[in-house]
Amino acid sequence: MAAEMEVGQDSLQDGVDMVNGIEEDPSEGIDGLGELSSKDLASRPIRKARRQLGRLSPGKEIGPEGAAAQVKKALPLAKNSRKSRDGRGRGLPKKGGAGGKGVWGKPGEEANEDGHCQDSHDPNYDSESGEEYLIEEIDPEVSLEELEKVLEPAILEYYESNNTTEFMSSLADLNLGSKKPKLVEFLISKAVDHKPAQCEMTSVLLSDLYGRVLQHDHIISGFDEILEKLSDLVLDAPNAPEVVGKFLARAVADDCLPPKYIQSHKGKLDCKSCQEALLKADTLLTQKHGIVRLDNIWGTGGGIRPVKYLVKQMVMLLKEYLSSGDINEAARCLTELDVPHFYHELVYEAVNIVLEKSTDRAAEMMVKLLKSLADTVIITPDQLNQGFRRIFENMADICLDVPNAYTLLDKFATVCHRDGVISIDILNDVPQRGRKRFVSEGDGGKVKDS
Repeated sequence: MAAEMEVGQDSLQDGVDMVNGIEEDPSEGIDGLGELSSKDLASRPIRKARRQLGRLSPGKEIGPEGAAAQVKKALPLAKNSRKSRDGRGRGLPKKGGAGGKGVWGKPGEEANEDGHCQDSHDPNYDSESGEEYLIEEIDPEVSLEELEKVLEPAILEYYESNNTTEFMSSLADLNLGSKKPKLVEFLISKAVDHKPAQCEMTSVLLSDLYGRVLQHDHIISGFDEILEKLSDLVLDAPNAPEVVGKFLARAVADDCLPPKYIQSHKGKLDCKSCQEALLKADTLLTQKHGIVRLDNIWGTGGGIRPVKYLVKQMVMLLKEYLSSGDINEAARCLTELDVPHFYHELVYEAVNIVLEKSTDRAAEMMVKLLKSLADTVIITPDQLNQGFRRIFENMADICLDVPNAYTLLDKFATVCHRDGVISIDILNDVPQRGRKRFVSEGDGGKVKDS
């Protein structure tokens, strides 16, 4: 390599000397530039320089610097250089940097706008078809397993948040395609295993999905699939025919299903469960003011119901328990209310009844009920504490009706702490009634204002 560089430098110098020594006689040499010596012509670089200089137009004068530049362009380049060696290029790499062994083109050329394969070594090249290959972005349809994997947490989160917009956003990145009827079938199948409050939320969700994600045919196909699957749902949920019948009637009331759907399927299905579901839907639709009543077909459960109604139900529950003494029935009635965030009201009413009754029997029964509900975690410790603290705050008003309320409350709280219903912190916070001081007898026994 060093020898080659020395030869190149010598050739460059010889070429410069050659140009500088050209005679000015236009009749001699090449195009009037003078005749080159035999020594200069002996080397290949000088011959190439001579040919390069011979391309100049006749009569054009060049100086020493221009001649040196022409000779430098005509000299050979390094061995591994990818620049053009014929002296005619612009000094750029061959093929724009896409040349070389095993190279199919410039990086990123496969995603150009034309999109067809021009290289015969490309695996996508087809010489017989004569058609251009276009590169298009595709969105594959989601599989059934992937759909269920996404819907499982999405529907459970919807039951907690009751936000249909958030549920639809979880489906935005999925290409449902032909799986849209499966969405209807999945939602109803999950609602069958839940309470009426979740069924009401599912009906609202189907109504919101209609026209945005689901169309008329998708709803019909989805109910067809749920009717085919109904015989299997009955094994886990015996009330599945009744629930599906209510969903059918509610879908008709929400204009998601045509009314003729019930009549077109009624009597044509051999499955007994399907017949029960269709009969239930037809009965609900044909009753007087049926469409209007279907808006509350699932009832007003959970936190949707008014607070006064919930308070009234809890007071009736406690009074019935004092009469029967059935703890299981009281727990079942409380669970059916489906308001775990409002169970502190039951604790408040239970303690209030103990203070109003002012009997040992009422206190013992209420302690047993609260202990049972606390052991089964139907009522959480937070709800128990909140109920007792509400009583502490309202003791001034309770004393107006029950003069010895402070004494009764202290005794009841002590028993609850003994049985593990409340903690020692709640017991220490039980309010104590201040003692009234009287003045001397000469003042007539009046109470001091201070």
